[in-house]
Amino acid sequence: MEAYGRDLFSFCCFVTRDRQDAEELYQDTFLKLYESREKLHIDRNAKSFLMSVALNLYRNYRRKRSVRERITGVLYSVEEREAELPDGEQPVEERNLLRETCRALRRAVRRLPDKYRIPILLYYMEELTQREIAHIMKLPEETVKTRLRRAKAILRKDLEGQGYEK
Repeated sequence: MEAYGRDLFSFCCFVTRDRQDAEELYQDTFLKLYESREKLHIDRNAKSFLMSVALNLYRNYRRKRSVRERITGVLYSVEEREAELPDGEQPVEERNLLRETCRALRRAVRRLPDKYRIPILLYYMEELTQREIAHIMKLPEETVKTRLRRAKAILRKDLEGQGYEK
């Protein structure tokens, strides 16, 4: 938890798009690890392993929720998080422009389908390699590479459509 807890929580927030759901996923991930502690032998990248557990739990959660939504017709709201930028010495206009750009990028990432959003988050937020992402998502590395390229193209088109420069 000390080494990767912050990264895992950040990943959970972006994947779930909801702070409450993120907290639950975060706790469930460590609970799952605790429950299987005798069986676990983490020889490789522990961070990658944590992200993999969280992603699998998230997928299970989404499957259950989708069935529940179809049955009950209940839609869950999505909260937007503020971009956390240091105030520093930047002029107010630059700081506000940077914040707005970050918000627009986060909104654009949130609109991506999971198959593009999750690799983007793992690659840029968690700084995992394409090989690690492929392992986590149980996909060929070439598929991850393609999804990252397509996601970037979608984001570029979306942001340019909103008037943001390359």
